[in-house]
Amino acid sequence: MKAESLLAELNRLRADLDKDPTDPEWFTLHHVFCFVSYKMGDFQSYLDESVKPDDETPDF
Repeated sequence: MKAESLLAELNRLRADLDKDPTDPEWFTLHHVFCFVSYKMGDFQSYLDESVKPDDETPDF
């Protein structure tokens, strides 16, 4: 599984919300998106270790 696919989905979820720093849902998605974007290599390593080819994964 590619980190880019998950990051794109996270960004889609974030974009579905109005940009409102007082909204806990937008605030959470925004900062998780920023952090994962910044640590993309680490996130890909995590996925490589955690998600095995035979694991059930969503289609992105």
